Amino acid sequence: MMKFHLRKIRRTFLASGLFMILSSGLLGQTTGKIAGTIIDDATGEPLPGANVMLVDTRMGAAADMEGRYYILNISPGHYDLRVDMIGYAPVIVEQIPVSINRTVPVDVRMKVATIAGEVVVVEVDRMAMKKDQTGTIKNISSEQLEILPVENLGAVVNMQAGVVEGHFRGGRSTEVSYLIDGVSVDETFGGQYAAVDIEPETIKDLEVITGTFNAEYGNAMSGMVNAVTKDGSSTFHGSFYTGMANYVTVNDTIFKGIDEFAVNQNEDYKFQLEGPILGDRITFFTNIRYQNNRNHLNGVHRYNVDDFNDYTADTSSEWTTNYSGSGDFVPMNGSENKSFLGKVTFNLINGIKFSVLHTINDDRWDGYSHFNRYNPYGVASDYRESNFTKFQVNHMLTNSLFYELKISSMDTYNGRYIFKNYADTTASGEYKYVSDIYANSYGPGLSTGGQDKDHSERRLIDNTVKFDLTWQMNTHHSLKTGINYTQHDLTNEWHSIRNKFEGQPEAFMFYQPIIYGDSTVYGDVYNVKPTSFSGYIQDKMEYDEMVINYGLRYDWYDPATVYPSDLRNPANQISYHDSVGRTSSYLETPETYQVSPRIGLAYQLGDAATLHFAYGHFFQLPEKSAMYQNHSFIVAPTDYVTTSGNSNLKAQKTVSYEIGLWQEVVPGVGVDVSLFYKDVYNYLSTKVISTYNQIEYGMYTNKDYGNTRGLEVKLDVMKKPISVWLNYTLQYTRGNADSPQQAFNRAGSSQDPVNKFIPMSWDQRHTLNGTIGYVGPNYGLSMTGYFNSGAPYTFSPQGETVLARVNLYPNNDYRPIRYHADLTAYYRLELLRGVSMNFDLSIYNVFDRLNENWVNGETGRAYTAVVTEADLAGFKSDFSTYDENYQDPSAFSAPRQIKFGVGLTF
Repeated sequence: MMKFHLRKIRRTFLASGLFMILSSGLLGQTTGKIAGTIIDDATGEPLPGANVMLVDTRMGAAADMEGRYYILNISPGHYDLRVDMIGYAPVIVEQIPVSINRTVPVDVRMKVATIAGEVVVVEVDRMAMKKDQTGTIKNISSEQLEILPVENLGAVVNMQAGVVEGHFRGGRSTEVSYLIDGVSVDETFGGQYAAVDIEPETIKDLEVITGTFNAEYGNAMSGMVNAVTKDGSSTFHGSFYTGMANYVTVNDTIFKGIDEFAVNQNEDYKFQLEGPILGDRITFFTNIRYQNNRNHLNGVHRYNVDDFNDYTADTSSEWTTNYSGSGDFVPMNGSENKSFLGKVTFNLINGIKFSVLHTINDDRWDGYSHFNRYNPYGVASDYRESNFTKFQVNHMLTNSLFYELKISSMDTYNGRYIFKNYADTTASGEYKYVSDIYANSYGPGLSTGGQDKDHSERRLIDNTVKFDLTWQMNTHHSLKTGINYTQHDLTNEWHSIRNKFEGQPEAFMFYQPIIYGDSTVYGDVYNVKPTSFSGYIQDKMEYDEMVINYGLRYDWYDPATVYPSDLRNPANQISYHDSVGRTSSYLETPETYQVSPRIGLAYQLGDAATLHFAYGHFFQLPEKSAMYQNHSFIVAPTDYVTTSGNSNLKAQKTVSYEIGLWQEVVPGVGVDVSLFYKDVYNYLSTKVISTYNQIEYGMYTNKDYGNTRGLEVKLDVMKKPISVWLNYTLQYTRGNADSPQQAFNRAGSSQDPVNKFIPMSWDQRHTLNGTIGYVGPNYGLSMTGYFNSGAPYTFSPQGETVLARVNLYPNNDYRPIRYHADLTAYYRLELLRGVSMNFDLSIYNVFDRLNENWVNGETGRAYTAVVTEADLAGFKSDFSTYDENYQDPSAFSAPRQIKFGVGLTF
């Protein structure tokens, strides 16, 4: 099978004229570079032959005839650089920060030795960290991660300038690619998340790119997140941590039951250990975390799923009411999360480093349903099990040439259900799934029984081979190239659980759950094995005052499926005896490819400023759900019920421009300002198709458009022991649809098409956050504040007739502003040499701010509604009030939470 795919790849390369490119895969490398010039301090003459070494490593170089040197393939971290030359005093440059894909220029001026044993110690110039930044890139070190008041990697990413609630520079939330050690870990079925999550404590360096990026990165249109994991050390280190959190709020009338501490207590346990297996030749690193988060949204267990209630009668005496629940508060938006990361690193041969990494995620998430607040056990949960294994070889062939080979396998299971086995029974032999006769909410408007009957399971396996080659041709040119091949294996099983006796007279009395296959509208079952290949070639030109990155990228995809020839009769459900032309045959979906150029430039302005410009074309395939959904092509007999995937979808395309300036205002204080604009073409959308028997259904297509323009400002203050980070984003995001289903849903609601550009639902004008941190010898404190000006919503005033909503454009008003602050503090008590007790305190939403996540379309505010006499007349309940129907606590963000932790570090 692999030979067959590679033959097709070769044909495609030849057809496009790009077979000359043996280019690098999907994603970038995980090392950086130090380069510079060694000169005589008095004369300014170069010092050829000067010996340059990274302290406590085997890495080094000798200066050439022009005094230039470079050291490639350096793992992220902080290093001391030592320069020696006969007759000169040795120089040590301390704490040089090396980040992935970056060059740190370190020029050294050496003085003639006058005192025996004299060593000159200097610090790296802050300008050196920005000189080669041709785009908007933020590198966050492990030391910075430690002092931020965050619980996970996503919270760190959302703090960056240009990121608004998971949207990078105005793009949809599916336009970001996530990497671990340079290997993609995207969840490509839905496209919004990473399939693998790792803990902040495991990260050595985090690279967040919010704008244009080099040709080595692909399958993303708005941003990249690359986390480089830690290696084990040559000495044993470890830690154990336990944390407990709960809510302390004055808003207990909104968040019912939150004053009962046992109901919403969150638990957090962490264990980490690293050390040698064979000195510094073989080391290991492990991290384990378990979280049981009950969170802040509760229901009341009044009803069990098999309680039968009937409020259809006009008088309460004729109502049928049954409730067998305990009456206790039940957490409804909790989660249980387990994670493991293990890594073994081998340095057995000089110049060759290889490692084996394995991660495990085992998660359950509960989503709050206000409709089910009195029937909390009738709501399905989401599950994930992911296993990611990576073998990596880094081989330094010469001082100017090295390669990285990565072989990885990612196996991800996702499910949504109440019971994994739809036919599960209780100890007494009764089915756990119950009849739909209990799912009656007429009268109260809230669930009094019944269950979610959607049952989905999905498994996606990605097997990837990735090869990268970096060649420092000379002091000015660094060439990078390689290949990436991924074999995908997607198995999807979605079912609507039905009653075996459905349609029969005895259906009311008897129930047996059953699922149907892919030949009905009650199931979507398929297995597809698409293939992707990508490559790039890129040159990084580095001069004293200018750095230029330019490259070309190639992406190829084989959907490995078929499509119907006649979309008006896609599954041949309509039979025509006299017209052969109205039936579908099934054709193989053609392969697709894209070529995208990229260029970025950084120019040094004086000694304390850098100007950068970047331009590029960025392609991304739509999520796999949009390509393969409704794999049997069956159309339901009702209008606007069916939405089918389209394997002929084109790649979405972004054309992006960016210009920016970094300025060191005073030593230790830097300001970074970037202006950006981008156009997005072939955005994923839906079109309406009418069958020959006039049933209208939807199919995914490429016809939407969007654009974004904006400004990012970043302020960094590094004045030890105080650090300050400030991130501000101003943006305008427009388009004709902010979700692929918008056009189809409007047509199904008899609303006019959107024929002008509208704000996207994440078009938040102002986004600001800032962190101030203080790190003492054995204690520290940091506080982060967040301000959001409010994103759009659709204001839908009540009208005299439904015709008033026909021409109502979406996202026509803005929600109220939101702001809050988080705080974290720690104290370390040394018990023995190398052993300390740690005490941590974190307070989230310090001021207990009620922020509105979403609002009522008629009032523009959360927890409110316009209530008419007709609404009250149709309300029937003996356990709730009408106000409870719209007073939904999930409209607000979480109240104040206080977390206290104790740990032992050794």
